[in-house]
Amino acid sequence: MNFRPKCIYAAVMLRRMMDAILNKDAIDDKDYVGNKRLELSGQLISLLFEDLFKTMNGEVKKLMDLALTKNLARTFDNSNYLTRDSITQGLERAISTGNWDLKRFKMHRKGMTQVLARLSFIASVGHMTKVSPQFEKSRKVSGPRALQPSQWGMLCPCDTPEGEACGLVKNLALMTHVTTDEEEGPLISLCHSLGVEGLELLSAEELHTPNSYLVIFNGLILGKHRQPQRFATNMRKLRRAGKIGEFVSVYVNDKQRCVYIASDGGRVCRPLVIADKGISRIKEHHMQEMRDGVRTFDDFLREGLIEYLDVNEQNNALIALYEGEPKEEITHIEIEPFTILGVCAGLIPFPHHNQSPRNTYQCAMGKQAMGNIAYNQLSRMDSLLYLLVYPQRPLLTTRTIELVGYDKLGAGQNATVAVMSYSGYDIEDAIVMNKSSLDRGFGRCIVLKKSVAVLQKYSNNTQDRILRPDRKGKDKDKMKILDEDGIASPGEIIRPYDIYVNKDVPMNTKDNVQNIQFKPSYQTYKGPKGETAVIDRVALSSDVNNNLCIKFQIRHTRRPEVGDKFSSRHGQKGVCGTIVQQEDFPFSERGICPDLIMNPHGFPSRMTIGKMIELLGGKAGVSCGRFHYGSAFGEPSGHADTVEAISKTLVEKGFSYNGKDFLYSGITGSPLQAYIFMGPIYYQKLKHMVLDKMHARGRGPRVMLTRQPTEGRSRDGGLRLGEMERDCLIAYGASMLIYERLMISSDPFEVQVCRVCGLLGYYNHKLKTGICSSCKNGDNISKMKLPYACKLLFQELQSMNIVPRLKLTEA
Repeated sequence: MNFRPKCIYAAVMLRRMMDAILNKDAIDDKDYVGNKRLELSGQLISLLFEDLFKTMNGEVKKLMDLALTKNLARTFDNSNYLTRDSITQGLERAISTGNWDLKRFKMHRKGMTQVLARLSFIASVGHMTKVSPQFEKSRKVSGPRALQPSQWGMLCPCDTPEGEACGLVKNLALMTHVTTDEEEGPLISLCHSLGVEGLELLSAEELHTPNSYLVIFNGLILGKHRQPQRFATNMRKLRRAGKIGEFVSVYVNDKQRCVYIASDGGRVCRPLVIADKGISRIKEHHMQEMRDGVRTFDDFLREGLIEYLDVNEQNNALIALYEGEPKEEITHIEIEPFTILGVCAGLIPFPHHNQSPRNTYQCAMGKQAMGNIAYNQLSRMDSLLYLLVYPQRPLLTTRTIELVGYDKLGAGQNATVAVMSYSGYDIEDAIVMNKSSLDRGFGRCIVLKKSVAVLQKYSNNTQDRILRPDRKGKDKDKMKILDEDGIASPGEIIRPYDIYVNKDVPMNTKDNVQNIQFKPSYQTYKGPKGETAVIDRVALSSDVNNNLCIKFQIRHTRRPEVGDKFSSRHGQKGVCGTIVQQEDFPFSERGICPDLIMNPHGFPSRMTIGKMIELLGGKAGVSCGRFHYGSAFGEPSGHADTVEAISKTLVEKGFSYNGKDFLYSGITGSPLQAYIFMGPIYYQKLKHMVLDKMHARGRGPRVMLTRQPTEGRSRDGGLRLGEMERDCLIAYGASMLIYERLMISSDPFEVQVCRVCGLLGYYNHKLKTGICSSCKNGDNISKMKLPYACKLLFQELQSMNIVPRLKLTEA
């Protein structure tokens, strides 16, 4: 039974992985993120194990039955029929794909594990806070998609995708915690000792007394309590004293006359400051101790100054936003109002001054911005890595940025932006860029791509081999970058169609042959035409089957070009419209020249006032040499700078209070007719670059079946003229253009058609004439051109006994 140790090891690894997911710990080497659902621990895993064992046993039984029916003379050894890796492979497949298929229970769950996105640091953090429910995305129902009032402080109101998953996929807010299971036995004993009476001990009259409430623990009825409010207060006191778990929830529902106690996993809860008669328990000396490093968050929790509330208990609490609200009924105070937002929405400065959808757009685009992904990014070998060459931290920052570490691993650059119209190439959100800024490194990025060559081993004891490069053969020019060991060396410039591994594969991989013959199987670089890349690193390793793996990391440095996509932190995206020499750019009295010019039409309909305040705050920050803050809802409590304070700083430093500057035209040298709103704004370079998307084709490969051009840029495919484009051409009466696009450039084909029966014939090469399949002669055959797909359709209809007939007329 050799499969057992490996299987047990897989089970232990799975258990560890699930525990790590549920406890939010880091997982060794693998970037898998679970859905933080209760089913992951315990029940679903045991069902998966049971299903895999039952499936394996069924397969073994089937193989044994088959063997016993064939040959009864031989000694039967059942160990030969045990498939050793079926359970291990089943577990690996379930974890790597995220699809948990349980055949016996007819259960199919998708997305139970997901591969973590490593495009940018904030995309990784955002992915870890994602909440994916099991709703169907295709159904157009508004209920589950709406922002529910009970989600306040638990789920981010901004961070949700556009399109069909809108409102279904949500993200956790900044300070939320997802609970794990707690031991139930001690809590049940505690409830009974606090006066909960079992239902079996009560008479009918006692059961229906008006003041007694049912006590429900994790969905199970424990009994009744005659003084429910006192019971709930006692439970809370025990929780605040640290005698029971801090995530145990106590919720009194007066309408249902129940007290709900929850200690199960999968609940979302968040911390709040406890207030006694409207006065916060946290005093100034507590805060001072925390600043000095004497006191931590756990100390606040342990001493009953802060507690975690889940959705139900939060429903019963009266929470004040700020400390100074003089109401005796207040039970809790928010730690910080901006914590209702998630990680991605927390990057936006002054988001409460923006139109709501703009913040949602930025949450999606912040995950596509290039920057740093981790401190060890240059030691990793990811399939695709986008890195910004000179990333900066934003001049106008927020508290969330400092909390999540975005200031250490930024994804953008501070650009001096002039809001004005220039050249007409800035229409429809396009931006005009300064060539000298690009020369200095603005928006420059590195694209790292991984390619792998595997030396495969075969069943007849043969394997692939690497040969020294042939310096005199026909492929000598393509092998220039190879070392003497047949592998490309790091630092070499690699161009399209260059060979980076001189590999040979055996021609016969099944039979045992004495003299093995090999054929070349070069690994060639298939990068975009005109792109000159560099081999960054070469690593030798082995894969699961102990085959030699050669991994290449290919580096390409790109500077921004016309068509590359940029975005500010306010959902204001735009492509580069043109690149202008610095001499032609407008400049201020102080000689400052903007890095990019943005069209003012971006503001009136988008209503992103936060972007305007960011420009002011950034300008004030540069002039006085400190980082200004633009945290959400932060102005009254002093955690963000007000517009008045920013304007005051600008006036002190000799600027206009409204951020406008006196500019001269770079072309004529004369002053511009208006003052220009100009200052630094944090801009992100997005991963959508024109070099990856640009595609054109004259001739190229075709699909075997329909003889039409292949689909997709990667396969050098054609550009599709769709139904709507065809409709436009019909409306204009451009018949010859339709004829050219839909047949001449696609799949023209000459067929033989019988004028009598109207069926397709064939061409007889011996008789040099067309023959009708039905009439069996070639007397009434005509040639005509039609698309090959049309001819294929006719033949498929004929195969279903539907006979289309062509009626021909003289053209």
